[in-house]
Formats: sequence, C-alpha cells, structure tokens
Amino acid sequence: MAIVVTLDVMLATRKVKSRDLAEYVGITVANVSLLKQGKVKGVRFDTLERICEFLDCQPGDILRHVKD
Repeated sequence: MAIVVTLDVMLATRKVKSRDLAEYVGITVANVSLLKQGKVKGVRFDTLERICEFLDCQPGDILRHVKD
C-alpha cells in the first residue's frame, strides 16, 4: 500500500504557484517540490492544515491511499 501525493494536480487546478504556497505555509519552495514529488516520509499536521487552508481543500484532495 502507498500514499500518493496529488499536490501538483491541486496546484494546477487552483492555478497557484509553488512559491505562493510555500510563502503562505512557511516552508521552502524546495520542500513544496519534494511534497509534490512524493519524496517525503511524513508531513506535519500543521503544515497539512496550512496547505489545505491556502488551497481551500481537504487532506483527501491531496493525499490518496492506493493498494499495490
């Protein structure tokens, strides 16, 4: 089983730049890039909350559970 990050899709849907998200959330653009690529082992709930606030979405809109 795997968690798939669809943050890149949500950013495109909302027509938001990674730089703007990073600034609002308080993380680096590099960290947003790693999140978009699914190359992180975890994300803090407060970071996830800020991402969802900025994108006006639910965690399930950017994180998906996929069976292998």
